[in-house]
Amino acid sequence: MSNVKLAVIYYSMGGTNYQLSKWAEEGAKEVGADVKVLKVPELAPESAIESNPAWKAHVEATKDVPEVTLDDLEWADAIIFSVPTRFGNMPSQMKQFLDTTGGLWFNGKLVNKVVSAMSSAQNSHGGQEATILSLYTTMYHWGAIVATPGYSDPVIFASGGNPYGTSVTVDQDGNMVEDVQAAVKHQAKRTVQIAEWVKKGNQ
Repeated sequence: MSNVKLAVIYYSMGGTNYQLSKWAEEGAKEVGADVKVLKVPELAPESAIESNPAWKAHVEATKDVPEVTLDDLEWADAIIFSVPTRFGNMPSQMKQFLDTTGGLWFNGKLVNKVVSAMSSAQNSHGGQEATILSLYTTMYHWGAIVATPGYSDPVIFASGGNPYGTSVTVDQDGNMVEDVQAAVKHQAKRTVQIAEWVKKGNQ
């Protein structure tokens, strides 16, 4: 059987969700997956980015990360999303991309994709759980298989205990408060494992 193909799709302004995505890539590769880390297109005006040094620096640092396309969704057996919260919901950049998936959805191309999600906010009750759940709502419409970490490993508790997906608090200086690297890797490995089961079942 061919390796599970995982797309890690993120949006990030300051680098937190890019880092979560890179840890997910590491975890998935450790269990043999083929991984693409992909960013969604930026919608913010150049003037807004230019006026924020940290945002500008992150955009520059990740300029070589490819932007996600619909072909990437079709290619993937599994998808992990990573986004900051915006008022308890996903950022408009991610929503805009998801809104372009209608053609794939209509043709049944997204059914049985194994999906999972991660998030971040500036305080521990800033909407991380709601943001992840908002992403999953779209996935239910796709007919995807949502693979949450639940409490499947002790690392979940060490990272804050979010059963829906890894989430992290980011302080005013842009530093992650909780140590979530192990939880992210576990979530990625679990997502790949479930995708393997689905892939075997379809052969």
